[in-house]
Amino acid sequence: MIDPNGIAHIQLSVRDFAAARAHYYALCHETFGMAIQYDQRDCFYCIGGRTGIMITPATEPEAFHQRRAGLHHICFRLRSEEDVDALHAKLVEMGVKIIRAPEYGPWADGYYSTLWEDPDGIRLEANYVPGRGNLDRITDSGPIPDRFSES
Repeated sequence: MIDPNGIAHIQLSVRDFAAARAHYYALCHETFGMAIQYDQRDCFYCIGGRTGIMITPATEPEAFHQRRAGLHHICFRLRSEEDVDALHAKLVEMGVKIIRAPEYGPWADGYYSTLWEDPDGIRLEANYVPGRGNLDRITDSGPIPDRFSES
């Protein structure tokens, strides 16, 4: 059996590259301290925390919708509830569309998260779960929380 070592990177196609670059620069570089690997006219890529986020211009103008086949949302794992709160304050300062202010959720014991949208409407979440949280293998996870199916 192969034991993966996380996800190397996530690449997002964006309709307004300048607006998305400003968002991801503020989020990934300024807020999360990720290093900029590429910053070119058609590619912005940051790495850090065993995570890579890349944006490139979309070739099709269709807007993102999280219920179409493909990406639903991306969730960053943070190290404390205070980090979630600090991120939320930064997002408010940035003027992004907040979907959910920090709150506890039913997905794991102590699950604390905030949810927002980038300039293309791609939903982004940041959470904190004490201990290993959902990284531990679960043999009986119980029913899916009602809110899981929300858009």
